[in-house]
Amino acid sequence: MANLLIVDDDEFICSLTRELLENCGHQVETAADGCAAWALLDSDPQRFELILLDRQMPRMDGMTLLKHIKSDARLLTLPVIMLTGDHHEADIIEGLAEGANYYLTKPSAENVLKLIVKNTLAEAKKKTELLVRLGRQHNNLGLLHSATFRYRTLSEAKELALLLAELSLQADRTVHGYSELLINAVEHGNLAISYAEKSRLLHEGRWEAEIESRLQQAQYASLQVEVTMHKTAEACVVTISDQGCGFNWQDYVEFNPERIFDLHGRGIAMSKAVSFDQLEYQGNGNKVVTSVKLN
Repeated sequence: MANLLIVDDDEFICSLTRELLENCGHQVETAADGCAAWALLDSDPQRFELILLDRQMPRMDGMTLLKHIKSDARLLTLPVIMLTGDHHEADIIEGLAEGANYYLTKPSAENVLKLIVKNTLAEAKKKTELLVRLGRQHNNLGLLHSATFRYRTLSEAKELALLLAELSLQADRTVHGYSELLINAVEHGNLAISYAEKSRLLHEGRWEAEIESRLQQAQYASLQVEVTMHKTAEACVVTISDQGCGFNWQDYVEFNPERIFDLHGRGIAMSKAVSFDQLEYQGNGNKVVTSVKLN
């Protein structure tokens, strides 16, 4: 189980949320505003594994604290769930654009909150594992200026994300973005798992099992994702092409209010906002081109 921090000036909501999460086995602390929370985070950056953050608070509000967290290298992998009574669409999109993993409005159903916390902790663990492994592929990669790769599986996608991140020379920034796009090319591209199907599979805890099952099926067994990398003096350009039928990518390159409360669907927009200087889908959506400036 995990160590969690609830940041909220509403004592009643704090108490209810704390009890719910402690009943799930988590260790939970609370802070009444952003200043108190920042004091805890600044003194011990590794203390918490997840923050549940209100938006409107005295002294330091939730958005200010979120920006502090996302600009501090010590807190690079710390996930944040906005848990707030603010229902305004623009404010929700702002929170996601600033790096919040999820945005829930109060009061949130117990089963929804528990599922979001569980999913966020699992995502954070995967991201931390990627960051821990960075640097192991660094030797002589600066000499590589163009390459072509092909892969099929999630494990291969994760390994390639590490390599591409090192090649970009901005590994901490880009590794999650490459991982997101490479995994998308497998699940939504070659394996044709729809958005609705992934939502159901995540709720049922069967997402990875379904991917492994489809990889063994004859209709998907020969499909591969091709990745090309080319470095110029100015940028590292990576193109990812799957063999699927494409998708309506226009709905996913920006944060969409209709999917704000879903368990997934923000990865491409987050990658565009955080990981890359340019991200562009082409054609029917089975090719995406990313660019990272080298200077």
